[in-house]
Amino acid sequence: MITGTILINPNTAKVLLLFGKYKGTVKKNGLYWVNPFYAKRKISLRASNFDSERLKVNDKIGNPIMISTILVWRVTDTYLASFEVDDYKNFVRVQTDAAVRKLASMYPYDNFEDGTEDDQVTLRSSINEVSEALEKEIQERLSMAGIEVLEARIGYLAYAQEIANAMLKRQQATAIVAARHKIVEGAVGMVEMALQELSEKEVVKLDEKTKASMVSNLMVVLCSDKDAAPIVNTTT
Repeated sequence: MITGTILINPNTAKVLLLFGKYKGTVKKNGLYWVNPFYAKRKISLRASNFDSERLKVNDKIGNPIMISTILVWRVTDTYLASFEVDDYKNFVRVQTDAAVRKLASMYPYDNFEDGTEDDQVTLRSSINEVSEALEKEIQERLSMAGIEVLEARIGYLAYAQEIANAMLKRQQATAIVAARHKIVEGAVGMVEMALQELSEKEVVKLDEKTKASMVSNLMVVLCSDKDAAPIVNTTT
């Protein structure tokens, strides 16, 4: 009689078997008595965290990167978790790693092309889109084990060590080019405004040669990295 007594704690369940035949699962909290011949298997229904190892994979354009994921999951179907897979916890680890490898090959780490950064989904900048795709991919793989994915997101993302320095220089160069583009664009607008104001207010009459010299000087002053050192001409 004592061997038939089972205690069900909050967020736990007991899977019951009778001579190899599934008889049901007890999920309701409390103290119960069941057939003493039942084999009992305990399964936790609590949410679990899984922080995967850092994997070295290639992104969409072939760059080697290091990536890991943080997964929050729980068992929802005790029958599938017990009998459809050999070890559902190990199944979660293996399938999560496989999903991360597939995800990394679907997107580039970063985008360096001008004008398309906001449109293209990348692992670094498109956090929401990538997390949704990762969660969907893992859920499809774990559904056969009766496991629900509560959250999946990238926990670590970086270039592999052998190309990290080169990619850092590339990012710096891209930032410098973008900044120069803005500086030149603003300088051209300021020169155009200066010539227009001088012409409308008739401050001075400039021929084409003088205008060209003035434009050249203004562009040098406005686009230079260092402060200009003007030379004052006191003669005509």
